[in-house]
Amino acid sequence: MITASNVSVQFGKRILFNDVNLKFTNGNIYGVIGANGAGKSTFLRTIYGDLEPTTGSVTLGPGERLSVLTQDHFKFDEFTVLDTVLMGHDVLWDIMKQREVLYAKPDFNDEDGLKVADLEEKFAEMEGWNAESDAAQLLSGLGIKEDKHSTLMGELSGKEKVKVMLAQALFGDPDNLLLDEPTNDLDMETVIWLEEYLSNFEHTVLVVSHDRHFLDEVCTHTVDIDYGKINLFAGNYTFWYESSQLALRQQQNAKSKAEDKKKELEEFIRRFSANASKSKQTTSRKKMLDKLNVDEIKPSSRKYPGIIFQMEREPGNQILEVSGLKALTDDGSVLFEDVNFNVEKDDKIVFISRNPRAMTALFEILNDNRKADAGEYKWGVTITTAYLPVDNTSFFETDLNLVDWLGQFGEGNDVYMKSFLGKMLFSGEEVLKNARVLSGGEKMRCMIARMQLQNANCLILDTPTNHLDLESIQAFNNNLQNYKGNVLFSSHDHAFISSIANRIIELTPSGIIDKMMSYDEYIHSEQIMQIRERMYDK
Repeated sequence: MITASNVSVQFGKRILFNDVNLKFTNGNIYGVIGANGAGKSTFLRTIYGDLEPTTGSVTLGPGERLSVLTQDHFKFDEFTVLDTVLMGHDVLWDIMKQREVLYAKPDFNDEDGLKVADLEEKFAEMEGWNAESDAAQLLSGLGIKEDKHSTLMGELSGKEKVKVMLAQALFGDPDNLLLDEPTNDLDMETVIWLEEYLSNFEHTVLVVSHDRHFLDEVCTHTVDIDYGKINLFAGNYTFWYESSQLALRQQQNAKSKAEDKKKELEEFIRRFSANASKSKQTTSRKKMLDKLNVDEIKPSSRKYPGIIFQMEREPGNQILEVSGLKALTDDGSVLFEDVNFNVEKDDKIVFISRNPRAMTALFEILNDNRKADAGEYKWGVTITTAYLPVDNTSFFETDLNLVDWLGQFGEGNDVYMKSFLGKMLFSGEEVLKNARVLSGGEKMRCMIARMQLQNANCLILDTPTNHLDLESIQAFNNNLQNYKGNVLFSSHDHAFISSIANRIIELTPSGIIDKMMSYDEYIHSEQIMQIRERMYDK
């Protein structure tokens, strides 16, 4: 249990949040959401003591332990993988080290014997004899094979380190668990494993994530940080979003009767709670939704960007033909080869791979920014494309203000450009900001505005949700679902993929897997899983 009492955090004159009085209880998982810069990570830092609140205090239940997913992936480079996980339970690790020192003493005496006896008792109480096997089991579940458990952390890849740090946070069944963007850099198999693990976790969890599917799968509550306040709502992210949007529409419809509004909200709650699955978390969430009072549903004050892609012309029947494409890395490793596919009208294709560089290489080739190592491709004569690259650094190496920056990519006066920037939530003096000083999220919103000016009938998007907050992701997602042209994209956002893609192409070093099916069907298909293993092992 975690209790925040009168907590506020202020930096100079800027108040991130104020007067927070919340209790986070066992058996629940709280998804922390808010716009970029709202203070999500700061709130977690306040809870685990890395940041002293300006006012108030944070307390745990008596004798409870708090575990945190650390983002410092170099901190443990001199330790073995297994020891790094064991260090997640700092009290147990300290006892283990004290035991080792005492047992190694050449002049072991009676006083040392009493100390060891005390340590052994504590060690047994903490089930220390099972610690190494428990840690090894966690690592294996996360895809770190046993032959790497004795390897030094410094020898692991970045993605492997992420998994070990996650195992460290989960180790020892902590009473309270804080996870800041836990799905970043995880492959889909590991994310599924983590969802299942947390969905049956019996203690208190607070998680910050931009992955809406992950929040929906595991969370019983939503913690919304908005305009200096932190509010707690029952239900997962989708329930919070859809209910707040419904309440907003009702608020704007002055003619609607209060009784009718109440019935509409009650029916929404009934429909939503009926979808709960059998896991402990979702069963708990269903019980809370069944008891929810409609007065607790409030319209959100959150602002969503206006992302609207329109086509200047309808695409013809020939979209794109790809034949025998191959791409190598600088050291000659195969990213993909023997890639053959035709894009049909209405296709919205997600490209996936265990190596994200494969999708980027394909998109760079299709946009004439990179030469293929073999093969060819041909766009239809009616097709116009708009490309959102994963790396947009070169676009912002300029001292132009945002109005002039956007003006490079379309025709129209300053007022016209300001209207596009306004849709992307740049208002007032913000449109005169220097393009060079933008944050990652601001750059992405500018790149999306640039794409909208092009009125293309085929969008190519390389991990488009990178750096975007949930509001921008939601707006982007909503528009692409209704977009009439073709979409070729890559993404690590499960909800984004599931709601947009009607076709999946997986790039492997030995060919492609090409399926017309839903993403959920694809990732849970045992037959496809076997095909994937064979193609990556060739």
